[in-house]
Amino acid sequence: LSIRRQRQMCIRDSVMTSDYAIIGGGIVGLSTAWGLLKRGLRVTVLDGDDGSFRASRGNFGLVWVQGKGLNAPVYASWSQRSAAAWSDFAAELADATGFDLGLEQRGGYDLHFSEESLEATVARYEGLKAELGGDYPYEVLGHNALRREEPAIGPKVAGAILHHQDGHANPLKLLRALAADVRRLGGVILNGKTVTDVTRDDHFKITCADGTEVRAQKTVLSAGLGAMTLGPKLGFKAPIRPQRGQVLITEKLPKIINRPSLIARQVDEGGIQIGATNEEVGLDDHVTQPGLSGLAAEAIAAYPVLAKAQLVRSWGALRILSPDGL
Repeated sequence: LSIRRQRQMCIRDSVMTSDYAIIGGGIVGLSTAWGLLKRGLRVTVLDGDDGSFRASRGNFGLVWVQGKGLNAPVYASWSQRSAAAWSDFAAELADATGFDLGLEQRGGYDLHFSEESLEATVARYEGLKAELGGDYPYEVLGHNALRREEPAIGPKVAGAILHHQDGHANPLKLLRALAADVRRLGGVILNGKTVTDVTRDDHFKITCADGTEVRAQKTVLSAGLGAMTLGPKLGFKAPIRPQRGQVLITEKLPKIINRPSLIARQVDEGGIQIGATNEEVGLDDHVTQPGLSGLAAEAIAAYPVLAKAQLVRSWGALRILSPDGL
């Protein structure tokens, strides 16, 4: 072990000890570990196995503000502060690890296929904008104005809301960069660990299915849907539920889409990601023909040129939703 690694963890009788144990090695868990390590704390991350539900690997990659917190201005403001922090965050990770996260924050679209739905959404945005003291930078683009920004847009699109705080990034590169920098800072990431029990005396004791034990002064639960079973072991209820989102990925294509939308985005590597469904199907992350067909039809309606694109893969992933929807 390196001197730094020895300093960051102690192993006594096959039990690892840390200041913080983090259950869950997705974006939330690794970001939390990264922040704690930068404050000089010892951190161990327990990440699940390949059978775990992994929202961080299946998400749509948006760094998004518009539409969030429409009925909760504090949540909307929180989303704005988060989006504003992304540029420095991505730059710091890139400098430390060499991973370019593909971050672009030049705005994003909420596309509408009818004037009525566009007008109704604008009315809601105006209400939120007033609650935020006018700090909600968006503009409404009719079809012709949108076509000047996005020449590939189809005739069925009535218009769009362009929100200037929106953007997108590459979530897989983000995960790789976070894991690399957590290790560089001296953190320990234990992969393939299924946490079966958490108890507490003078420390938290975390037990894994393979017999691994981690003891920590404090524990952070960032296990996504795993919180449903692990929350009660830590003394609280976690009344979350899964919601399935299916997505499609095309072959790498020349530049077609300039800004991301909730329907499609062109990733930094050239492929176009199409999504996503919103399905209440329990703990089922499979793809379905009706789901994928619906995504393809909507994407072609928005960008007709995609009718000629070859699809290379698809997947389903489970969102983690709370009762209040925030």
